[in-house]
Amino acid sequence: MSALLRPFSLAFGLGVAFRHAAHRHGWLKTRRLSQPVVSVGNLTVGGTGKTPLVEYIARLLLPHGRKPAILTRGYGRSSKDAMILLPPGTGRRADPREVGDEPALLARAIPEVPIVICADRYRGGEAAERHFQADAHVLDDGFQHLALARDLDVLALDSTQPLSDRNLLPAGRQREPLSAIRRAQIVVLTRTDSADAAHLEELVKAVHPTARIFRSQTKLLGWTDALSGHAVSMESIRGQNVAAFCALGNPQAFFADLRRWGFNLVAEDAFPDHHVYTGEEIERLAASARAHGAEALLTTQKDAIKFSPGWTVQPAILACAIEMHIPDAGEFESTVLSYLEKANR
Repeated sequence: MSALLRPFSLAFGLGVAFRHAAHRHGWLKTRRLSQPVVSVGNLTVGGTGKTPLVEYIARLLLPHGRKPAILTRGYGRSSKDAMILLPPGTGRRADPREVGDEPALLARAIPEVPIVICADRYRGGEAAERHFQADAHVLDDGFQHLALARDLDVLALDSTQPLSDRNLLPAGRQREPLSAIRRAQIVVLTRTDSADAAHLEELVKAVHPTARIFRSQTKLLGWTDALSGHAVSMESIRGQNVAAFCALGNPQAFFADLRRWGFNLVAEDAFPDHHVYTGEEIERLAASARAHGAEALLTTQKDAIKFSPGWTVQPAILACAIEMHIPDAGEFESTVLSYLEKANR
């Protein structure tokens, strides 16, 4: 099938090149906010660990006196509002159906950081500066959003996924050719604990010799009951038969993480990215888990925030809390801050 789609991929690539040329020559407008912008994005459609990286960068700015805001379009949201403001606040919650699952997850993970959901990220940034006095912006999924000028591009590349100019949409999952890597000042190789990242690192160096390259890993923090929110001991489920399900851009990475963390998967189900579950689907998953002898159903926090209140199923559904870990964290932090300081000067 991919061979049949390659002519369409060629046309797609030509369209991407034209759009870049249009912004470069001023045929399409690129606007600049008053405060510096750090863009976080990827080359592929979903599943690279971009959202944890957005959280990581927003969180590292706070101890340095920065007042960051997250700018996002809120993919898959049902609200027709042109703009949604999520002010900072302890215990902040947002409806994932209204704002999108990733903004809802970020709203819960870092309640001290305002989030502005708007397809026009320039207008969203203006609102963040006006309403929240933001002095830095973290642009979620911004690598291809050329309408907004940025002071730093951070590109996330998944070590478990191959990259090739033969993989452009729709034949593959790539949004842009490999040459686009040259736009990034920082490249973060994600999931390096699940795959050998040496080949990918060499590829990045060949395309962009001056890029700062960092490796990251996915760290398991703990488990909560997805319906009650109560913490669950990791040791109480480790060694048991478990089933797993998720709706992610790269579901196999989640299942591989579970095995790497020592869980015995007897069944796994993958749904399309951003899928909103129905009660019938949850019942079917629970029935399948019981049929396979699973003593728990495991999923992600991004999936769990979309569950409807009042659901009760057996076995229990547990959601994992994770965070991005960058071994060279000090160097990564100083690099990000140096670009912001340069922008302010």
